[in-house]
Amino acid sequence: MKVIAAYMLAQLGGNTNPSADDLEKIIGSIGAEVDGDRIELFLSQVNGKNITELVASGKEKLASVPSGGDASAVAPPAIVEESKEEKVEEEEDDFDEPLFDLFGPDN
Repeated sequence: MKVIAAYMLAQLGGNTNPSADDLEKIIGSIGAEVDGDRIELFLSQVNGKNITELVASGKEKLASVPSGGDASAVAPPAIVEESKEEKVEEEEDDFDEPLFDLFGPDN
């Protein structure tokens, strides 16, 4: 992720074709560890490609990946009902506990 972020920062800064040295300088400027092999691998994969098109194709690919939605959508209804009841009971219990005095003791 550091390499991708550095590449995109260089692009946003006007460097249309960042080199490995450019990315190393950006990553090193924040004190992060620089992995030259990863930088070279990344640059070999994006060489000659438009970053905007790469991002757009990545968004399309991610759209087809199922995301982890609400757990209650997968859980059996009995478990969902039990968890709702527990939440209500827990909220009621909170009001029984004494609150500390924010403004000092009442005299």
